[in-house]
Amino acid sequence: MITIEFHHLVAFAVALIVAFFATPIVRKIAVNSGAVNIPNDNRRIHKRPMALMGGLAIIAGFVLAAAYSFATKDIKSFTEYLKKPETLGIIAGVLIIIILGVIDDIKALRARVKFPVQLIAAIIVVSTGTRITTISKPFQATVAIHPSMMYMLGDILAYIISILWIVGMTNAINLIDGLDGLAAGVSGIAAITLYIVSVIRRQDDIAIIAISLVGAIAGFLPYNFNPAKIFMGDTGATFLGFILAIISIEGTMKSVTALAVAIPILVLGLPIFDTMFAIFRRLLHGKPIAEADRGHLHHRLLDMGLSHRMAVISLYIVSGALGLVSIALVDKGLLPSIILLIMIVVFGIGGARNLKDITVTPDLNNVEQKKTAGNEQHRDAQLEAASGMKQEGSLEEKEISGTEENKGE
Repeated sequence: MITIEFHHLVAFAVALIVAFFATPIVRKIAVNSGAVNIPNDNRRIHKRPMALMGGLAIIAGFVLAAAYSFATKDIKSFTEYLKKPETLGIIAGVLIIIILGVIDDIKALRARVKFPVQLIAAIIVVSTGTRITTISKPFQATVAIHPSMMYMLGDILAYIISILWIVGMTNAINLIDGLDGLAAGVSGIAAITLYIVSVIRRQDDIAIIAISLVGAIAGFLPYNFNPAKIFMGDTGATFLGFILAIISIEGTMKSVTALAVAIPILVLGLPIFDTMFAIFRRLLHGKPIAEADRGHLHHRLLDMGLSHRMAVISLYIVSGALGLVSIALVDKGLLPSIILLIMIVVFGIGGARNLKDITVTPDLNNVEQKKTAGNEQHRDAQLEAASGMKQEGSLEEKEISGTEENKGE
């Protein structure tokens, strides 16, 4: 049974309120500082200049809510936690990502400049203790409590996997930030899933962090959902990817329960798939991996004829479905999760095959013609039946009259 603690609700409310009222302030700062996105190519969905740096409102809501919740829960433990090398490393890495995002929103940095800085931020986080050290062997029904039940990663491999995961997720969220509310909504769904998983596993600290992130995103989304008033920019997208990667490491990947690695992969399945597909697509066409194009999932949905909102909602549902499977994996086990995944895939494929027809307006003339043809066929059938009845009646009358004549004779 999932029990939501009162201080979780407080953290959510504080984050939501701060982010909601901080967003108009951030928008004004963005406009005054020149952090404005101007549509100048066919990849841009919006047609007018849009303020960036909305991620600062999310960051403000998240940081204040998490700090308030931990401080009011146990101030002594909170201050001790802040002194730990692991915590200092996370704070340093997050600050680097935020500063990089702000500069990028103002000056539009190139990928060859951003990537090394993101790598440095990830290395700082990993080197101070936030990393994957063990992976449990699959298909185990119980918690892996013995080294024979786990794959122990060497230091080098642990560093490489952890750094790749953090940098990969940082850019994955950024890549799907192509429609109003898409990256924020998908990140929010991922954070909700991680919150539920942490509650199930009684990881209260991770639950506070995750629900604070959910509240901050919820406070920002009213301004970002179509039609958007402000974009989160690289400031928000890279921060969300970076912090979600860290939460997943601390909350799920450090666990030694069976199939623990599958949980964050499912939770963040949509941006992961979109990123991998983008990399393969660009390599296949001989283009640089960092070169932007119009081949992402959201672009394809728009090209199919879906409206802006319908495309975003469709991807929300996909992300939510993957999150639901990951929750089932934690709470119910492997077999129920596979059954749930099969059901989702079957209906998902069926719906996807007809998704392009959802916005097609019915041809009223064709409908009327079919109705008219149907009515005519029905009337002809009635006439035939009526004429058949008359003929039968005539035959019966003749037979009766013939019988009467024979009787008369």
